[in-house]
Amino acid sequence: MDGSVRASSDASVEPPAYFRGNEGSLVSALKTLLFFTILMVTMPIGLYFASKAYIFEGSMKMSSSDSYFYAAIVAVLAVHVVLAGFVYVAWNEGTPKGKGKHD
Repeated sequence: MDGSVRASSDASVEPPAYFRGNEGSLVSALKTLLFFTILMVTMPIGLYFASKAYIFEGSMKMSSSDSYFYAAIVAVLAVHVVLAGFVYVAWNEGTPKGKGKHD
């Protein structure tokens, strides 16, 4: 009975082997997700208002209704750029660093 108690206490101190190897990749994935989440919120909104005020109404002297339309197009393009960046980073996140090199 003493051996079974000792085995269960040893197992609770150290995480399983399959979990230890994935802990760093989980933190990396969460950092990537958090980065792109913040970028997805700030970039389209910031580009919408900046392009409306400075580019379309400021430099190009467009009317307010036209600048809304073109600024929305800029914001939608920004969303697509952020999504493409996320897909690219997520796709390449699990690949080894020296994939193409043979030692």
